[in-house]
Amino acid sequence: MRFKQGLLLLSAVVAGLLLTACEEASISKIKNDPAHYNNRTVVVDGRVTNSFGAIVAGVYEIEDPTGKIFVISNGGVPSKGARVAVKGKVMNGVTVMGRNYGTAIRESDHRVLR
Repeated sequence: MRFKQGLLLLSAVVAGLLLTACEEASISKIKNDPAHYNNRTVVVDGRVTNSFGAIVAGVYEIEDPTGKIFVISNGGVPSKGARVAVKGKVMNGVTVMGRNYGTAIRESDHRVLR
């Protein structure tokens, strides 16, 4: 029982450190106002819906209740179905007729959540 409590406390501390000095945002907020978030460090969390990776790099897509966004990783990718918290800088794509294409997050860190 104590081990589970300790593990839960450790998870909370790690999540808190991940959130330090960055803005927590929903995926829809980022995609609806990409100019505001461009080059800013954000934290989003969601479920991995697609994952394409090589040995140490790759791209994965996460989904929260508000939408989906691609994450570019230089440190490996989590598996499909995992719930993750991602910290990284927003990279803008292009906006055509009010729709945004190509906005992604360049990951600096991610944590698999339980």
